[in-house]
Amino acid sequence: MNFLLVSHSTMRWLVLLVAVIAAVKFAIGWLRGGEFKGMDRGLAAGFGGLLDLQATLGLILLIWAGLTGAGFPMVRIEHASTMVLAVVVGHLPARWKKAEDQIRFRNTLFCILGALLLVYVGVMRLPGGWNR
Repeated sequence: MNFLLVSHSTMRWLVLLVAVIAAVKFAIGWLRGGEFKGMDRGLAAGFGGLLDLQATLGLILLIWAGLTGAGFPMVRIEHASTMVLAVVVGHLPARWKKAEDQIRFRNTLFCILGALLLVYVGVMRLPGGWNR
């Protein structure tokens, strides 16, 4: 179980890195009137996929730890609930795949920023917050 916890804790930095890269790319595309291309779709999909993987690891960890004696403390339930909302927000850009490029850049940027805000709040719910 320790391997799972370390993997889940370490992966948040990869999620953050991809989110920052994607946010910068989408902000530039939106402000400069760029064309939404394959790299942009890949960044949005990569961010969503990393969120999915992170959520899957987290849910496995939550259930495993809960059933093997740690129980289901409210802070873990709140963390999991907030993170599931972050995953949902991270997948919203798929709704605008047929929209104009400017709208796609803007909406995807705001979804990534919204997901990051929820991730921040979710991690802060845990004892130790970002220092874990």
